[in-house]
Amino acid sequence: MSVEVERDARAGAGRRELTYAVLLSLAGAGLALWAATRTWSVELTVRPSPLPPERVARTGTALLPWLSALAVVGLAGGGAVLATRGRVRQFLGGLLALLGLAVAIGGGYGLAAGFEGAVSRQWPALCLVGGLLAGAGGLLTALRGRAWPAMGARYERPARSGAAPSGAAGPVTGRRTTEAWDALDRGEDPTVN
Repeated sequence: MSVEVERDARAGAGRRELTYAVLLSLAGAGLALWAATRTWSVELTVRPSPLPPERVARTGTALLPWLSALAVVGLAGGGAVLATRGRVRQFLGGLLALLGLAVAIGGGYGLAAGFEGAVSRQWPALCLVGGLLAGAGGLLTALRGRAWPAMGARYERPARSGAAPSGAAGPVTGRRTTEAWDALDRGEDPTVN
């Protein structure tokens, strides 16, 4: 009985870690994407009188076009963590960690760069934080993801050992719908002849 309890505890811990990693990746990439689409700098160009100055707002995406693209890939990768398993999941986690690092570097560059005009520092800072969160989710996946449960594992057909269960009559040969449903209830595939 204690072996089952220990196995259930490990499975529960794996599901929690998977949830944390996916949420970190998605929240970080989403935050970085949102921050990259905000106005990072406003440039005013003086024009001759009586014309007002021309105001040109530049978003993080306009200043660093690759930043929002990496954030979108991070969002997709966060969802892909759910659909993968084993070494593929670990590899994906490593890629997500690198993506998060690249997004954080872009946010750091936005903080340090001397863009023209009035510069807003909160959006690059949020981009930096989002990249670090996404990178943390990817790193957690790379380090621990191999042992986590995979999507759809509960729907896989269990392996059969030995003879067919009692009451199983083999493939359904009749055309009645109820016979097909009965075969499905027994765990048989009614389409196999």
